[in-house]
Amino acid sequence: MISPQPAETKARRRGKPIEVWVNDEEKSQIAIRAKECGLSRSGYLRAVGLNYPVRSVVDLAAVTDLAKVNGDLGRVAGLLKLMLLEKRGQGERAIDVHALMVEFRELQGEVRAIMSKVVYEGK
Repeated sequence: MISPQPAETKARRRGKPIEVWVNDEEKSQIAIRAKECGLSRSGYLRAVGLNYPVRSVVDLAAVTDLAKVNGDLGRVAGLLKLMLLEKRGQGERAIDVHALMVEFRELQGEVRAIMSKVVYEGK
């Protein structure tokens, strides 16, 4: 059985323009904010005017960076734990190692909390 072809994506049907009078500085700020959201100026103003959520691409990029750092923290903690298990009795006391591992987990929790705040408050 042959599956149906996906419907072609159609460009948004143009309606009627709305004139908004702004000075050069305001126009520049609107252009910057639209770009930060990955939208055209028209798309940005439409979304804001209709009270749709607009999300900054910069915020989402920050969340992606934080997710990478969170993963790196987890890998470093795992490697540290593995290294210490292989060299049991040498180097640091077990209680100090445990405290360090707890600190790693707390840092991961803080990173996740920041990511959640950016993602959910941005909606």
